[in-house]
Amino acid sequence: MATRRGEVFIVASPSGGGKTTLIHRVMAELQAAGREVHFSVSHTTRSPRPGERDGVDYHFVDRPAFERMIAAREFLEYAEVHNNLYGTSRGEVAGRLERGCDVFLDIDVQGARQVRASIPDAVKVFVFPPSYAELRRRLVARRQDDEAAIALRIRNAVKEMREYAEFDYVIINDRLEEATRQLGSVVATSRMRPLRMRDEAQAIVEEFERAVKEE
Repeated sequence: MATRRGEVFIVASPSGGGKTTLIHRVMAELQAAGREVHFSVSHTTRSPRPGERDGVDYHFVDRPAFERMIAAREFLEYAEVHNNLYGTSRGEVAGRLERGCDVFLDIDVQGARQVRASIPDAVKVFVFPPSYAELRRRLVARRQDDEAAIALRIRNAVKEMREYAEFDYVIINDRLEEATRQLGSVVATSRMRPLRMRDEAQAIVEEFERAVKEE
């Protein structure tokens, strides 16, 4: 049997919504079950935060290099967020899908829209923080931004959350264990969509048709 093409899972949320943690927890569960998965590492023009590693957390590039990649049509999606450019290179995704690997994209609402235009069967999941107070607490606790940057992230969060109806699934990330279970359920059920089951379903239909003709 030919290798079934991998799936793209787009997971978006406001900054501080917890999407990256959720993705890595679900990926670890899938890998433990023998599933090949990949976390797509984005390119960005922002500077690394303490502890971040080039090629692991992001591919850190300067703005001229990023703009050259745009001109060469190397991005599946890209956007400017918080005054920095972020993008997903086609090379991070295409080859892995063909060999059956599921790819998780940790991107914003703009990027999710662009990816869906190129990959219509991509699964889109939006992760909500449970409340304004909790999102603000998380952003402050990270100790990565000053008060002005936190205020900007919260204003952008309002804009992003208004777009939730464009997504296939919504998860409210209040309790991490429950949110992880919910994202894992999305991954499991997505594989049973008619488009994904087409080859197996069609083979059964054809087998029945042959059997009926032979009766």
